[in-house]
Amino acid sequence: MRVLFAALALLLWLSAGAAQAQSLWVEIDLSDQQMVVFDRGAAYVWPVSTARAGKVTPVGSFTPYALERMHYSTLYHNAPMPWSIFFRGNYAIHGTTAVDRLGTPASAGCVRLAPENARVLFEAVQMVGLSETRIVIRP
Repeated sequence: MRVLFAALALLLWLSAGAAQAQSLWVEIDLSDQQMVVFDRGAAYVWPVSTARAGKVTPVGSFTPYALERMHYSTLYHNAPMPWSIFFRGNYAIHGTTAVDRLGTPASAGCVRLAPENARVLFEAVQMVGLSETRIVIRP
């Protein structure tokens, strides 16, 4: 149901002319542990893992500021973070090896994706540019 709502919101957004501002729209729903990506006419829906109990994934609207093909966490024992898209401080969307946890809160705050999906998203951000990408995280 939330995917339908996101699709309708995007259509309204496009009809209002906001598409001039961002050509890549990423919406993450914390309650559904799901990401919807709208990329120049294509749409993807992927399961994610966000903050587990006691941790926080920031809510709001963000423009990513850095991309790293392979990042190693300086906060969490050099954990690998492939296809990292940093959007606020140390918070990023990135691939994970814990794919069995996708769809459930499991991270320290980052948004985790299956590596193949993280790569698709990373390459889409590279193609359109950081400033043309909007990441929206909803509770």
